[in-house]
Parts: sequence; C-alpha cells; structure tokens
Amino acid sequence: MTKISNRAENIIAPSLLASNPARFGSEAERAGRSGADWLHLDIMDGHFVPNISFGPQVVKAIRPLTTLFFDVHLMVSKPEILLEPFAQAGADEMIIHVELGEQVPSLIEKIKELGKKVGLALNPPTPFAVVQPFLDQIDLLLVMTVNPGFGGQEFIRETIPKIQLAEARRRDKQLSYRISVDGGINCQTATECVLAGADTFVAGTSLFGPGSIKSRVTKMRQIINR
Repeated sequence: MTKISNRAENIIAPSLLASNPARFGSEAERAGRSGADWLHLDIMDGHFVPNISFGPQVVKAIRPLTTLFFDVHLMVSKPEILLEPFAQAGADEMIIHVELGEQVPSLIEKIKELGKKVGLALNPPTPFAVVQPFLDQIDLLLVMTVNPGFGGQEFIRETIPKIQLAEARRRDKQLSYRISVDGGINCQTATECVLAGADTFVAGTSLFGPGSIKSRVTKMRQIINR
C-alpha cells in the first residue's frame, strides 16, 4: 500500500532519473529507506522533450519494491495513450503539461476517471496565467524550475514569482493543490522555494549519488521545515 499525500506536510520526492539506470530497482528501494515521501518518475518521449527515459514496464517492475507514492511526470506529446498503462503500472499521480493546450481538459478528466491524482506542470517560459483556469481541478501544480528534458541543470530563479503567484492564488481561492518544484533543487534552492510557497520538492542529483541518500533527505527536510 502506497503512502498518501497530505498537503499539510512538506514532501520530498527523489527523482529516479538521477539514479543509476542499471539499478533502478535497488535505487527505488534505497529511496524508500531514505525517509523520502514520494518517488518522482520522469517519463520522456524524445519528442515533447529532447530525451528518452523509460515506460510503464519499468514503473510496474519497481512498484512492488517500495511503498513510496509514485509521482509520474509525463513529458510526452501524446499522454492520452499512456495514462491507462501508467495507471495500471502503479502510478499514484500523473502530471501532464499545460503546454499541451486544448488537450488539457480531457486529459485531466481521464486521469480522474482512472482514480489517480492530477498534476499540471508549466515550463519556465510559460506564463502563470495559462494554468489559472485549471487550478480548481488539480491536486498538484508543478512549477518547472529548469527547462525539462535533462537532469543536473542550474535552477532558474526567474521562476520564483510563479511559485509566489501559485501560493497567493491557492490562498485567495481557498484551493488545496500542492505546489511542487522540479529542477536544480538542493538545500539552498529548496529554501528559496519554500519561502515562496512551495511544499513539494523534487530533487535528483542533489539526493541520488554515492553515499547516504538518507542523510541528504534528512538535511533537506530540516531546512524546508525550519
């Protein structure tokens, strides 16, 4: 049984893509023992973003290895053909991109029909206004703090005002979506993001790597809960 998300708590979500791809199973288990809350799974098709990662079969294979909440980020041009396979593979939440335009309403509805939580992502160049019509329909807003497609990029500080806008709109409209950040997240940038209103922190290279992921998760949690 997977962990259930709770917006009252700050969430740390290690990104599996930053781990050793030859050992995704054991890396997922390592994340599960780290004290993290979620496992973030980046799905890339080589078209929506210029990189390819993995598909539903990998998610299905690692699902029995950890109780972490599976946060599946679909950076793909045709998510409609992947929603059901990922739902069946064990996704708890599926994130689509607002840049898909007119497809967004039907995709949100389909994810809900599958009984999964709905996430909506926006890229750094995309104005915050584009996501506003959907804020009362989603469980999570993912503010990309790098341009998606590759790990290890430098945090884009110009995205912080979007986090502030997301928090202001959530508060003013009494909505309940989580505010997630992804890209260049480490202890320093997580501090900037939590002050802006973020409560969900996707981190790859700053958490995965040689040594103890548990100690890095513990340090980040201390900082964002300070």
